[in-house]
Amino acid sequence: MRDAADDDRIALLLFRASDDTPKAVPLGLVARLEEIDLQEVEYSDGKAMVQYRGSLMPLVAVDPKEELPKDGKKPVLVFSDRDRSMGVVVNEILDIVEERLSVELGSERSGMVGSAIVAGQATDIIDTGYCLTLAFSDWFGAAKESTLADARQRRRLLLVDDSAFFRNLLTPLLSVSGYSVVAVDSARDALALCESGEQFDVIVSGIEMPEMDGFQLCAALRDGSNWSQLPIIAMTSHTTDQDIEKGRQAGFTDYLAKHDRDALLHALEETVGGVR
Repeated sequence: MRDAADDDRIALLLFRASDDTPKAVPLGLVARLEEIDLQEVEYSDGKAMVQYRGSLMPLVAVDPKEELPKDGKKPVLVFSDRDRSMGVVVNEILDIVEERLSVELGSERSGMVGSAIVAGQATDIIDTGYCLTLAFSDWFGAAKESTLADARQRRRLLLVDDSAFFRNLLTPLLSVSGYSVVAVDSARDALALCESGEQFDVIVSGIEMPEMDGFQLCAALRDGSNWSQLPIIAMTSHTTDQDIEKGRQAGFTDYLAKHDRDALLHALEETVGGVR
């Protein structure tokens, strides 16, 4: 019999970089694992890059102050979106594990979400979005040269969840998929945006939140608010038939398992037609 706690587990890639403390990223964010010969690294405008699959791929270290060695081979975590990729150079790939991840200590260090116990050890949880913007400042569509027309093509999405880690995990995924993401940490904050007249194309909401949960938020929005007709997608660790039925009764457009990236992107494509 499957333990209900297993629903909270996500696959994590463990590695070492910059120091001896293990580090982790959600495996679902990593497109490929590669190994590069550091003698093949080229530099332009002070930035490291390597020729990769017919294009130049920027390389960054987890610690932006760290310089890449000049020789030897290093593992690289490759992140890709559409026609571009970037690589995070690390020292050693340790393992792939499934854990119920809880970030217990926040971090003020650039590039870090915080610390958690993973596979029995204190582990740094990497802020993948920060690493992506080291390679491409406009990875999330924030480049100054973006035109107003381009901005209008991006669907505006509100993400509601009290977990900082979950928000930090989903925001880069949704942004690289073309959505303009606004993230808040409570249902009350979401209602305040509604009452202030903010406009969105779709809402993605967690269920288990203090004070006001996702079911209550959805019911409140459906009850005559100016967002009453918006698609609202639930992301939760509880996906029994009873939970799904309760979600439908509350008014959710779709009800998905947390951390199921493919299902979420598919649901967004189905409900709002993706990004044109």
